[in-house]
Amino acid sequence: MGAGRRAMGYRVERDVLDEQGLEELARRMDYSDTHLPLNERLKESFRCTVPRLKRTVVGCLPVLYWLPRYSIWDYGMPDLIAGISVGIMHLPQGMAYALLASLPPVFGLYTSFYPALVYFFFGTSRHISIGTFAVLSIMVGSVTERLAPDNDFLIMINGTNSTEVDIASRDSYRVQVAAATSILAGMIQVVLGLVRFGFVGTYLSEPLVRAYTTAAAAHAVLAVVAQLFGVSITRFSGPLSLVYTLVEVCSKLPQTHLPTLVVSAVSIGFLIAAKQINSAISAKLPVPIPVELITIVSATVISFYIKLNGIYTIKVVGEIPSGLAAPRLPDTNLFREVIGDAFALAIVGYAISISLGKTFALKHGYKVDSNQELVALGLSNAVGGLFQCYAVCSSMSRSLIQETTGGKTQMAGIASAVIVLVTVLKLGPLFQELPKAVLAAIIFVNLKSMFKQYYDIITLWRSSKVDLMVWFVTWVSTLLLNLDLGLGASIIFAVLTVIFRTQLPRYSVLGHVPGTELYLDMETHREVREVPGITIFHSSATVYFANADLYLEALKEKSGLDISKMIIYKRRQEAKQRRREKRAERRAKRRAKREATSQRRPPKAGEPITAVFSVEEAGRWNEQGRRDQGESPGDDQPGWCGRENGTVFVMPMTPRASGDQCSWEYLKGGGDPDSATLGTVSELQDGDTTTLGSSSEDTLSRDLDKVSLGSLGKWTWDIHSIILDLSTANFIDTVAIKTMKNIFHDFGEIDVTVYMAGCQVHVVEQLELGGFFSETITKGRLFVTVHDAVLHCLGHQGTSTPGLEYSLEIPCSSKL
Repeated sequence: MGAGRRAMGYRVERDVLDEQGLEELARRMDYSDTHLPLNERLKESFRCTVPRLKRTVVGCLPVLYWLPRYSIWDYGMPDLIAGISVGIMHLPQGMAYALLASLPPVFGLYTSFYPALVYFFFGTSRHISIGTFAVLSIMVGSVTERLAPDNDFLIMINGTNSTEVDIASRDSYRVQVAAATSILAGMIQVVLGLVRFGFVGTYLSEPLVRAYTTAAAAHAVLAVVAQLFGVSITRFSGPLSLVYTLVEVCSKLPQTHLPTLVVSAVSIGFLIAAKQINSAISAKLPVPIPVELITIVSATVISFYIKLNGIYTIKVVGEIPSGLAAPRLPDTNLFREVIGDAFALAIVGYAISISLGKTFALKHGYKVDSNQELVALGLSNAVGGLFQCYAVCSSMSRSLIQETTGGKTQMAGIASAVIVLVTVLKLGPLFQELPKAVLAAIIFVNLKSMFKQYYDIITLWRSSKVDLMVWFVTWVSTLLLNLDLGLGASIIFAVLTVIFRTQLPRYSVLGHVPGTELYLDMETHREVREVPGITIFHSSATVYFANADLYLEALKEKSGLDISKMIIYKRRQEAKQRRREKRAERRAKRRAKREATSQRRPPKAGEPITAVFSVEEAGRWNEQGRRDQGESPGDDQPGWCGRENGTVFVMPMTPRASGDQCSWEYLKGGGDPDSATLGTVSELQDGDTTTLGSSSEDTLSRDLDKVSLGSLGKWTWDIHSIILDLSTANFIDTVAIKTMKNIFHDFGEIDVTVYMAGCQVHVVEQLELGGFFSETITKGRLFVTVHDAVLHCLGHQGTSTPGLEYSLEIPCSSKL
């Protein structure tokens, strides 16, 4: 039972450890200082030391850790080449994705500059490229279009009754909306990072994120299709906005501007062909060919000399101001209107960034701090919002370019930011004649990688139907409910799948692998053997309020003990026994009264005796008669000792004569005298009773038990112990604790002892706080392993239970 007790009669070379024995061992080995009091732990947590201060500062500013160790000879040239390559990609993508956000292209360049500088100081990933991204640009665009629609900025044209959109006022207000959303999203990310809430990204599983980005690609296509066809459409927001936009696009197709469509088609064809060639010869090139940059430069030059805007009325980028704008705080009243969108942007941006960051960290052998990544991304958004940037995250395409071109550290981000800075300061005005259709074509072609994610359906169908359901529900909800509501619905469904899988785990009975200390599922492993008299019950998930009742029902089914029915029967039999005792007491009184009367009046000759006797009394009466005749029980008529059960009543039909056998009658009806009927010995059936001439009282006992227990399945002589394997439980709540208490109590009522095995330390602590242990349920019922519990049960029960001997021979075991 304790640490020093061995399983007697079994070949084991170590002590059997239960929880009490483990605590005893810890006290003997002087481990008492491992658990400090709460006040000491608080003092220790607030104590300031130089090493702790250094770790805190370096944790908040990771650049202080790697920059002093930076080697220009080893990392300088690879980072420079990677930075230039990524910076060249920033230019077309920044201007193009600004269209998705419904902002002027120059603000896409701002967004590619400021956040990258901030991330350099606070980020922990060495390979991701922070800046504009299609999904977040679409989400920002839905906010700006909703809060600043064209209809709110209509002005009258002088001298006419027609109206036109005040583009300058509209764009200025949209910039404020985007900046407010970015600042608020950044603040949310910083707060989540400071409170160590980085694990929130784990709720966005890979199937969910990939399905979300795939559906967002469909929103992006419809957002740029107007630029591709040269038509003006209304961007809708809210549920079914994609459907309304699609209807709007189809209705405007007859108004397609043919010159714009030609420019779009030529740009798309050139980009696809160039990217295919780039992929084919990428292994032979030190850096990828900047296809997008070549496209926008060529399109700008052609547009300038052919005058696409003046002659063919093709929309161009327009004025791009030189220089950087001063920081300013947007209208704070906008924060109340964009709080929901900001939260969605914060979660989605973090999920995309951390997934990419961990992928590269695993590949190159370094660590990414999820909480610090939240802080770094939040500061990038918050600071960028002050400089009129919109929400950012890592870009998959740019990050891959930075990694494949040999980037080693965040210095590559500084190099790319310098490229963008030079463009904003000096080269920005050169792109004023760039057709917007070319930027739309760049977006359309870059979405190809997202559309390839539809192959996930085939992969998930083969690997996991549950993940396929998450993918499909995320895709449908994002398409129909828009990006913000779709994300919320997707997360809820993903969490529900986790709840359903933990609520319906796999329950199994474990058996012993001969010659080892292993216990495996008996249904799936043929080599295991059942330990006689012991049921080892295992659940594949933790026990908590959602599956506690299912756990109890599965235990009843796997053990074969219908505990509820057995307890009800036991209590019913106890109540019947009490009633029988009362009736026997009343009959004894009436019998005594009749005997007193019969002593006063002697019976007539031939008159039968009508007194009712119980089995016990009949036995004593029969034994007394034998003694009167001088017979000794054992030869011809073996002695019989009655059993007090009150289930059979007999009476002599004729007076007892010397040397004669008595004729008996019995009362049928399950032993209840109120409903009993009179019968004869010849009417006895199996399970009703036995004759008094039986050789042993055990025959009577077994036959009577057969009537009442025959339909109850296993009984206590088949199983004496149940071991609950809780090694999979990582927590236990109050509902589960109550369920465990009931299991111990209910099975104890039918003489089945319950034990626990494999409990983790914090689970034992939760059991203690929940008041689980008591005088009847001690820590001696908890064992370190299933094998310890089995050894205890066999040593405690097996030696005294015939037919249940089982040898656990462990050839190689070391003593603890």
